[in-house]
Amino acid sequence: MKIARALVTGGAGFIGSHVVERLLADGVAVVVFDNFSTGYLRNLAAVAGHANLSVVEGDTLDRGALADAMQGADAVFHLQANADVRGGMHHTRADLEQNTIATWNVCEAARLAGACTLVFASSATVYGEPAVFPTPEDVPLVQTSLYGASKLAGEAMMQAYAEYFGLRSLVFRFVSCIGPRYSHGVVVDFLRKLRADPARLEILGDGAQRKSFLDVRDTVAGVFMALERSTERKAVYNLGHQDSVDVLTVARLVTEELGLAGVRLEPTGGVRGWLGDSPVVQLDTTRIRALGWAPVIPLEVALRETVRDLVRREAEPAN
Repeated sequence: MKIARALVTGGAGFIGSHVVERLLADGVAVVVFDNFSTGYLRNLAAVAGHANLSVVEGDTLDRGALADAMQGADAVFHLQANADVRGGMHHTRADLEQNTIATWNVCEAARLAGACTLVFASSATVYGEPAVFPTPEDVPLVQTSLYGASKLAGEAMMQAYAEYFGLRSLVFRFVSCIGPRYSHGVVVDFLRKLRADPARLEILGDGAQRKSFLDVRDTVAGVFMALERSTERKAVYNLGHQDSVDVLTVARLVTEELGLAGVRLEPTGGVRGWLGDSPVVQLDTTRIRALGWAPVIPLEVALRETVRDLVRREAEPAN
């Protein structure tokens, strides 16, 4: 189905800005809707001034502003979210408001605007601590974090609106995305700690946690391949790399890219970095690979390029 006009929530963010670039390249008129709490105009520098791009500063909790921005959109890419996975223990309403309620607001605005397609950025955290690896989409989902629970609620909201109102719903369960414009997560945490003390690096957990990352460019390619080739009206797809890496290896790659030698790696101990952290994240991507998608950027290459991009952007103004 041809998309003529799309609204992208969180379109000035890390993943959102890459989605915006792809939509514009495909000839789609794009409205970015972002409150700029974690998004930045500099992320849209490559498309600034594009004739088909509109940028609206607004919050997904503001239903009026969201409805105004949604007018004429036939597709909605809902990428905005509270991204602080660990913060739920201390701010228990954040995930409810910024993820669950915000997602309902987006679905309702899309319905009223007559949109046809909903695309939702979910997360591998909806699996909690699964017993099956690689983890397929149809395993039982037992929640271990408020963030994961709020993402799962968002998935259900998308699917319910698709069922009630004849919309198309595509849900993507992402692993941790890395790459150009990466903004939060373990690589950023390591960089900040090493800037504060280049001699030592605290690592949450025992460092043996194995994670699958995915370069944002492979992520966006998977989303658009599913949009183009999936024949399901309601679909859920895992998006992750077939390879994984332990956290200690990530730490070593970061120190190497920073040119630091002799850094003491100091794991805090335990199999989890924090409550709700899954010791292993490795998704089964058979379903989306059947559409012809596969990641092309090796994990080590993506991790090293992520560090280089972060270092380059350290000297740039935030906006």
